[in-house]
Amino acid sequence: MALSWRSWLANEGSKHLFLFFWLSLNVWLFGKTFLLYNQGLQYYYLHQMLGLGLCVSRASASVLNLNCCLVLLPMCRVLLAFLRGSQKVASKKTRRLLDKSKTFHVTCGVTICIFSVLHVAAHLVNALNFSENYNEEFVTLNAANYRGEVSQLYLMSLLVPGLTGVIMVLVLFLMCTASTYAIRVSNYDIFWYTHNLFFVFYMLLMLHVSGGVLKYQTNLEEHPPGCFNPNKTLRQNLTAPKAFEELFPDYTTEPFPEDLPVPEPFVQSSFMRVCSEEPKFQSHFPETWFWISGPLCLYCVERLYRYIRSNKPVTITSVISHPSNVLEVRMMKDDFEARPGQYVILHCPRVSALESHPFTLTMCPTDTKATFGVHLKVVGDWTERFRDLLLLHSNQDTEILPIFQQRRYPKLYVDGPFGSPFEESLNYEVSLCVAGGIGVTPFASILNTLLDGWKCYKLRRLYFIWVCRDIESFRWFADLLCMLHNKLWQENRPDYINIQLYLSQTDGIQKIIGEKYQALNSRLLIGRPRWKLLFDDIAKCNRRKTIGVFCCGPNKISKILHKLSNSNNSYGTRFEYNKESFS
Repeated sequence: MALSWRSWLANEGSKHLFLFFWLSLNVWLFGKTFLLYNQGLQYYYLHQMLGLGLCVSRASASVLNLNCCLVLLPMCRVLLAFLRGSQKVASKKTRRLLDKSKTFHVTCGVTICIFSVLHVAAHLVNALNFSENYNEEFVTLNAANYRGEVSQLYLMSLLVPGLTGVIMVLVLFLMCTASTYAIRVSNYDIFWYTHNLFFVFYMLLMLHVSGGVLKYQTNLEEHPPGCFNPNKTLRQNLTAPKAFEELFPDYTTEPFPEDLPVPEPFVQSSFMRVCSEEPKFQSHFPETWFWISGPLCLYCVERLYRYIRSNKPVTITSVISHPSNVLEVRMMKDDFEARPGQYVILHCPRVSALESHPFTLTMCPTDTKATFGVHLKVVGDWTERFRDLLLLHSNQDTEILPIFQQRRYPKLYVDGPFGSPFEESLNYEVSLCVAGGIGVTPFASILNTLLDGWKCYKLRRLYFIWVCRDIESFRWFADLLCMLHNKLWQENRPDYINIQLYLSQTDGIQKIIGEKYQALNSRLLIGRPRWKLLFDDIAKCNRRKTIGVFCCGPNKISKILHKLSNSNNSYGTRFEYNKESFS
């Protein structure tokens, strides 16, 4: 299947350009720092002692500084939501790039892990060289007290950088292993608790760079590296090379052997360097503070702002138990505003003191109603405990519990809202929305918004594809779809929305039970969508237009849609792909 470069650039160009810029910055920092410590005059004596380990350890440290700085920025959800919603970022491509924040966070995290291993290995070599290559001439440059003092491991643990480094490696190992997909799915608590060790990691990082083990020379003019010191030669009653006898005849008493060449460091550009004093060494001022202080303060301020904003519990107005273990919670909160497609983070202290989870809004507050709501699939310990607290009898299939009937709801705190790619669905003239199972939730808020009024938005045609395994799942939003369908028919715009419902598995019942659902039963298809034919049909009906493709569902469907969005078609239609991804 031929790829359209125009479609590829629209979908992937910005992402790959940013990735190339980030990769180039890492390579440039590594190379620049490596050459500085390998060829820099101020590190001449330190490099003689430590060799390649010095260059690699400092070069990897510069990459770690950069990525420890960047890894926090994608987690600033309020900042990302502000940039997206305030139209400060005018370009749609750039706003779509913000949706890759989670991917960029993971990329920076993997980079930190890789270069941490390289950094630790290089410093183990440095510790060995500090012990084996003890410099008796310049004692202040040494980390050891004498040659072969202790093993490199003991020396590393003895010093502040070594001790903090070992603890940081352990913390990083816990964070990385608990971030794997298997652990996140099987036990989210482990992921959540270990990932919040990042604060310990950053505190140790600030202590790690304050050890001052590596030192540089400060008096390069008075003591050019490798220079000849006649005063020292005279004090030690040493003989000087013949080349120095001609310049300093008073400092030599015996001829220097002619067959012994003048050391290379003494000669540069056809003249000899002479030093007037001993070299002076000084520890570096920690540079890591400059890298991480800004993003860390920004993240802490945002977390404080989010805590203050979400400190007041919401008022739960009703709880509805839907088929297929889906729970709907409707709430009210003062001054709460949200846009369709956004998500919130729910925190229930009675379920878990620290754990919280993101859920897409299925109903947003409007000028006429302050209620907003979420639908959540009951899978895992947290949602099961949450359901049991909300429902009087959790084994019932359907139950509506208004607030005046059930006043003992647990306290529930809402953090958000936060931005998602589905905010853009109303900014296209034509949008294709594909949902798999409970992945319909971000589109529910969009459908609710269109039900309140569609003329104020740019969207003029919506293709809505919903794939479910069982017929009962369609009942989650069957009423909403029917109301929107009837409203558009009454306004003589039946072509505004194209609804296609796919039942991937059948159990004998092949229609949504209920007289009022006849409009949906006529759009119910058995099997899976034929995606290639679907895309060709949409492209044919919307020639030379740009269509926004939005997907929330299994990765298999997402990959197919992503590939088709980048594919060529003969109608001049361009598809721009978007996918749900919680930060």
